[in-house]
Amino acid sequence: MKKWAVAVAAIALLFSGCSNKEKANEPVKKEKVVEKVVEKEVEKPEFPYYFPLTGVGSQTSTEERAIAVMVNNHPKARPQSGLNKADIVYEVLAEGDITRFLAVFQSEKPANIGPVRSARDYYIELAKGLGALYVAHGYSPEAKEMLDSNYIDNINGMVYDGTLFKRSSARKAPHNSYITYENVLKGAEQKKYSMEKSPPSFTFLTDEESKNIAGNEAKSVSITYSADGISNSKYQFDAAQGKYTRFSSGEQTVDLETGEPILLDNIFIIEAVHKLIDSYGRRDIDLQSGGKGYLVQMGKVNEVNWENKNGRIVPIKDGEEVKLVQGRTWVNVVPTNPGLQGSVSFNVE
Repeated sequence: MKKWAVAVAAIALLFSGCSNKEKANEPVKKEKVVEKVVEKEVEKPEFPYYFPLTGVGSQTSTEERAIAVMVNNHPKARPQSGLNKADIVYEVLAEGDITRFLAVFQSEKPANIGPVRSARDYYIELAKGLGALYVAHGYSPEAKEMLDSNYIDNINGMVYDGTLFKRSSARKAPHNSYITYENVLKGAEQKKYSMEKSPPSFTFLTDEESKNIAGNEAKSVSITYSADGISNSKYQFDAAQGKYTRFSSGEQTVDLETGEPILLDNIFIIEAVHKLIDSYGRRDIDLQSGGKGYLVQMGKVNEVNWENKNGRIVPIKDGEEVKLVQGRTWVNVVPTNPGLQGSVSFNVE
């Protein structure tokens, strides 16, 4: 009986061993592993170079001299050519109630610029502060003295009318003088001016910082230069683009050739002392002493001060230079009488 039990146990053990061996030889079923896909935020490429007047990145060298052109803003000169390509535009009263633009180009080169108008000493100082080649057609007595003394490298239509400067048959003088970017470079070559050194750089916000600008609402900005409104300016914020469009006397500022609108990232409004100096209504304007200002960016406005730092007009707050949004800037200079409070108004809608 015991022998029979031992035999049965041995047979059971044999079958058990075979079964385990078969299981061991079976292929192991792998569990299906679902990998979690982590979406990575697309990073903007790092640029080796940046344009000093806009802060915009570039894959190629940005070491090139700026040009600063006097552009007419009389109603008969509108719409102008080339302003949509300017890195910075300074708008200041010339004579009477008419403003004039100093359009500074460095990152982009418009085919045609104008109508070109005459020089004033304070525009020359602005161009000098950026190390720019100064382009004008005509001059005030004070400006002529500066240009004749070679205070700044310059090309003037009084010398090159009909050669570097061309007259448009569609408009009447003095609202019809134009110069191409190509002819600016030709003029620089003729006069042996170097075009290599880039202007000093402004400071700029990162894209993330630009999204978080604090301040009071400023969906539109109106600037009054005269009672009749001939040179009054208005800026309207386009939230979809994150930029401001511009208007003169209610008419949108666009490019003559392309119809492309002026789109701005920074509007810097400053007040400065203006003094009449002759019967033509020409002025002496103090752009050295500093004063109050507004900086308008991304639908917001902040009160700032302004200072002249080696010829550059910059926004200042708490002793530090305020950073600009990357892109184009328009600077409006208004008289201290009536000042910012009397010249500038904001709309939150």
